[in-house]
Amino acid sequence: MRHFSTDRRDNEEAVSHVIEYLIISGVMLLLIVITLPVVSDVLIERPAEQLSYYAYTDIANGVSTRIVDVYAMSTEYSRVSIESDFDIPDSVAGRDYYVKISGGGTSQNVTVYRGTLESTVSIAGIGSTRKAGGDTSGHGVNKITYVYP
Repeated sequence: MRHFSTDRRDNEEAVSHVIEYLIISGVMLLLIVITLPVVSDVLIERPAEQLSYYAYTDIANGVSTRIVDVYAMSTEYSRVSIESDFDIPDSVAGRDYYVKISGGGTSQNVTVYRGTLESTVSIAGIGSTRKAGGDTSGHGVNKITYVYP
């Protein structure tokens, strides 16, 4: 035969355990609700932006090198146009980006950007001797063309 206690002390202890469980669960739920929006920014967005910045710098250096290579193949007396096809990554960290070649005078730059995040690299080696310009995105095969003046 089982013995069930109907002592008031046992009933109060049972109720206090339930209330303790509810309070702790509520506090934990509140902490989770507060920390979830912060965690995505700290653990996902910032590292993705750092990765993107370094990848943009690598891409800009690669494009700059290809421009200088095409320039090096042309001579002052060459009367031909030179085309070079190259491929850069379609996306960085799952997002599209754009490449812009700009500048004038002695400073010409390759800028790789998406929104407010950008990396700018100088086109070293050609200076003001040749004017470079244009823009593209990461999708597809890209082309650098030297046109005989």
